[in-house]
Formats: sequence, C-alpha cells, structure tokens
Amino acid sequence: MEIINTLGNLFSSTGLYNFTIGQFIMTLIGLLLIWLGIAKRYEPLLLIPIGFGGILSNIPVVEIAKFSTSVVKNNQVISQLGGFLGQIYGFGIESTLFPLLIFMGVGAMTDFGPLISNPKTALLGAAAQVGIFCTLMGALAMTSFLGFDFSLKDAASIGIIGGADGPTAIFLSSKLSPNLLGAIAVSAYSYMALVPIIQPPIMRLLTTEHERKIEMSQLRIVTKREKILFPIIVLFVCILLLPSATPLIGMLMFGNLVKECGVVERLSKTIQNDLTNIVTILLGLAVGSKLYADKFLKVETLGILFLGLIAFSIGTASGILLAKLMNIFSKQKINPLIGAAGVSAVPMSARVVNIVGQKENPQNFLLMYAMGPNVSGVIGSAVAAGILLILCS
Repeated sequence: MEIINTLGNLFSSTGLYNFTIGQFIMTLIGLLLIWLGIAKRYEPLLLIPIGFGGILSNIPVVEIAKFSTSVVKNNQVISQLGGFLGQIYGFGIESTLFPLLIFMGVGAMTDFGPLISNPKTALLGAAAQVGIFCTLMGALAMTSFLGFDFSLKDAASIGIIGGADGPTAIFLSSKLSPNLLGAIAVSAYSYMALVPIIQPPIMRLLTTEHERKIEMSQLRIVTKREKILFPIIVLFVCILLLPSATPLIGMLMFGNLVKECGVVERLSKTIQNDLTNIVTILLGLAVGSKLYADKFLKVETLGILFLGLIAFSIGTASGILLAKLMNIFSKQKINPLIGAAGVSAVPMSARVVNIVGQKENPQNFLLMYAMGPNVSGVIGSAVAAGILLILCS
C-alpha cells in the first residue's frame, strides 16, 4: 500500500498530471515563435529566446517564472527567491536595464550620417509616430465601446507598438503595464519581423508609379566632427526639452558617440557584439517569462495584436503621406517610399523601401536615403515614450 501511495505521489508531481490546457496552448505558441525564428528567420535573435522562455515559464510545478518576493516576519525582512526566469526579469526588465543596454547597442551600430546629411527626413520619422497616439485612442475607444479593460497606461503601452521598436515597447510597458508586457513584446517583435509583408502593400496603395520611380539627389558627405557632435547635441536638446526620454536617448547617443569618436574601438566592438548579444539572450528569456497562460490567454491579447497591427500600419502610412505633402512645397523631390522607413525597425524597413523602389526603377537605390527617416524613427519612438510617461504619470 505504501508503494502505491509513493507511486501516486510521484505521478502527481509529474507534468502529465499537472499540465493545464492553457499551459499546453502556450507551449505550442512558444514552439510557433521558435519555428518562425528558425524556418522563416523572423527576428530570430529575439523570437527564439522569447519562444523558449515562454515554454519554460509554462512548465508546471517548478514555477520557473515566479518572481522573487520579500515578506516581513517578526520585524525582519525575509527574501524569497523566485525561479531563475523571474530573477532575470526582475533584474533586467523590471529595472528597465536590458532595454537601455539594447539601446546603447543600437546606438553603437547606427550611422546617423544620412540623417545629418538630409535633416528634413527627420520629419518623416516624426510623422511615423502618429500611429502610436492614434492607437492609444483606439485602445481607449475599445474600452468604452467594446468592453475591453484597457486603462490609460495600458493604452499607452499598446500604442508604442506602432513605433516598431521592441526595446522601447518593453521599456514603456514594464513601467506602465507589466501585466501586458508579454503580449506587447510579442506583438512588437512579430510586426517588426513582418515588415517585408505588411509595408509593401501600404506603400503601393499610397503612391503612384511615377512617385515610386523618383530618383533623389546625392547625399553630401558628413564630416567626422559632425558625427561626433550629433549625439552630444541631441542629448542636450532632450535634457532641456524632454528629460523623461533621456534614459533611452542618453544610452542611444552614448553608444553612437563611442562608435563615432574613433578612440575607444575596444569599447565600441564590445557594445556592438558581446554585450548586446548577452543582453539580447537574457532579454528574450525574460520577456518569454511573461507568456504564462494565466496572463496571456485573454481576450485582451487579441485586442493588443489587432491594435499593434493598426498602429504599425498607420505609422507606415503617415510617413508616406507626409513625404508626398513635402513634395508639394519642395523643389528637390523626395521619393515618398522613404517615408515608410520612419518606423524604427532598423534597418529592415529601409531595406524594404529599397526593394520596392528597385522593382519600379532598377537604377534607383534608396537604402541610404531611407536610413535618414529610419534612424530618426528610433529617436522619435524614444521621444514618444517619454511623452507617454509624462501623460500617464
């Protein structure tokens, strides 16, 4: 009898006995993300760790994603360590450390030369952020009329998906709506990965064949001094006008300064490679820890995925339409396709612009021109995040 009880206790501790339907579904979703990363190469550097982290967080019994907690007992603070994914999340996401380090890596890998050479393309990056605020209002409208339960903070976190900037989405949602972080992060990176599918139809719909064939004048050469001064000037402008955005802008500009100054090559290589790779792994696993069934399998998740697509589409369309408007008043015409690169999916959206442009005119190379609004979109999404932090605080 004792052996039977022992075997029964052993079976009751297995995954077969404790697996819920929700955990099974989330495991399949995790496998889907891994498949998309491997087979389709959709943002593999993040979808593979996120998918694997999602599987780990839904393992029954062991509570790998459980957060560390502190309780007061007999006037003493007793710390209780959570699962290892929960500890990674608390260290890197809850503190917003990982998104900031990723921004530093982005800065170290970014060339702001095309933006400096053609400053008016910064307007296209700014226009693409319209999708963020339209989606914020859309989320609030869904709460008012469709029975969703999105607060202003939730709506702001969902809207930032429109910037097509994963680290910014994680940074903002970890501060405003940590319970929605998993759905927001998966949505943001999924739509970033789907840029080659989502953007071309919008680009062709909003432009004529003649506009897509426009060849732009050659960019001027940007001096080394300009490239060194640019991150410093942008940082101080941000400090004076929008201090709430300085964590993101500051790390972006620090990474870029390290790259452009030319005297700390070892630091630049470390930031671009080793540090960014390590943080990317931990960031993906930590985001995956939020994909546990109880939080992800809700009707709100479908709303987030829908709103994320709307935000991304509006951001793409806004950049294109502003470029067309600028051509009305400008002597030097710009190809309105580059407005689609205003979303900060660097450099994928710029590459898509180049591909679409070359289909119309094989001699038209738009990549460097599109990098102007593309990198300004990175700055724009960080600025939008700072504005939303002020609005929701």
